[in-house]
Amino acid sequence: MNDKAVVLSGICKTYNKGKPNQVQVLRDASLVVDRGEVVALVAPSGAGKSTLLHIAGLLDTPDSGSVTVDDADMTRLGDRARTAARRGQIGFVYQFHHLLPEFSALENVILPQLANAVSPREAEERARDLLSRVGVAARADHRPAALSGGEQQRVAFCRALANAPALLLADEPTGNLDPATSDQVFAALMALVRETGLSALIATHNLELARRMDRIVRLQDGEIRAA
Repeated sequence: MNDKAVVLSGICKTYNKGKPNQVQVLRDASLVVDRGEVVALVAPSGAGKSTLLHIAGLLDTPDSGSVTVDDADMTRLGDRARTAARRGQIGFVYQFHHLLPEFSALENVILPQLANAVSPREAEERARDLLSRVGVAARADHRPAALSGGEQQRVAFCRALANAPALLLADEPTGNLDPATSDQVFAALMALVRETGLSALIATHNLELARRMDRIVRLQDGEIRAA
């Protein structure tokens, strides 16, 4: 086992390829996130941050280049293998929580584990532990509509970490929150990441939050550059 959680090498991605309105979003973009490292990805809207995260998280494929997660080359995997890798090795957090509205906070954290063949008892124990770590254990039986925005996003963090992934990818995870709530929720996320020894790549516009991570990289003209 080496010390790299994810390696993106020479990633290129063009939309509407071959058409007059084609857009090259990524061009030879390369990035390494070490195990246990939290990296901030900073760029203006439309620069390709979400595209890069989707490629790193196996939700999209590059036109060229390679993606290695937890020592395994993911570049040429079939759909079934990519789905299995996402489920077991990668956690996602988005700007909007995307919790299942008909299920409680606890159930939202249990369900991904059941899909990964964890026993119901173990899944509930881990879900309660994660919810407790981010301070929403008392709200475990509430559905998302009964939770505040900050509480919803904390539950989303727990869901992303439910299957103990090697890598967390977060796309503006506090972008929908007011500044005070954003600060509290981000602190909860960082505490959870540090406690679990997780590696994370977090896209954000918020430079104050970015400075609280281990390292900042910028996406500019389709390339990754040191801040």
